[in-house]
Amino acid sequence: MKLINKQLLLFLLIVLLSSCTVFYDHALQNQEISKFPERIGLINKELAEYKKPIKKPIIAIYPTSFTDQTGQRRSNSTFATFSTAVTQAPYVLLIKTLKSVADGEFFEVVERIGLDNLTKERQLIRNTRETFDDPQKLKPLMFAGLIMEGAIIGYETNTRSGGRGARLLGIGASKQYRQDTVSLSLRTVSVLTGRVLIEVTISKTILSVGTNQDAFRFISDSTELIEIENGDVENESVTIALQSAIEEAVLATIEKGIQKEYWSLNE
Repeated sequence: MKLINKQLLLFLLIVLLSSCTVFYDHALQNQEISKFPERIGLINKELAEYKKPIKKPIIAIYPTSFTDQTGQRRSNSTFATFSTAVTQAPYVLLIKTLKSVADGEFFEVVERIGLDNLTKERQLIRNTRETFDDPQKLKPLMFAGLIMEGAIIGYETNTRSGGRGARLLGIGASKQYRQDTVSLSLRTVSVLTGRVLIEVTISKTILSVGTNQDAFRFISDSTELIEIENGDVENESVTIALQSAIEEAVLATIEKGIQKEYWSLNE
């Protein structure tokens, strides 16, 4: 009889650990955690399929044009660490997004991140050609008519959290979730007048979900203890969430620019 009880208990434990009890929650029903890809590609495919403009706007982005202004440190749910919550080079994602619109045929992005290196290299070429009497001259740098500026303006942790669980006769399962929010602002500024032409603000949620199954039972006349625990945690990538927010901000900027006739599409 004891052997049958042990076998039945082990069978129940195997069933419990091999399956995940599903707890539905209104905050998670329609949201799925993004999988971190091997290479960060374009998330919003609508940008790649956009029509080309009649004339490509020339845009400059400086290292200080789009930065993290939150000062938020990465949290491990207990204390903040020295690592920042978001990347300190968000302008890289912005440039990548601009170069991906209409397969790179919508915006003309000029190099301003490494402007010092570019200037030094051009000066080196110029000096070398003057020394060796090379008549070929350098072409002038391309001017930008627009500057894109902005910042990551907010990173709120635990904007929503909760969970559910159940336990019966020492066997139970639980599920917990936490939601963070990242917000950014993107401005398009005219170099000619200094006027802010377009401004958009975008927020993106970041989800973390943890599941746990465990068993705590005494067997053999309550003299032998068996304890088994299994669990996993899945966190949505902050970088992927930030890239998604930047792409949404660029898409909103393009649509507002079309509405205000700052640029027009090639029909």
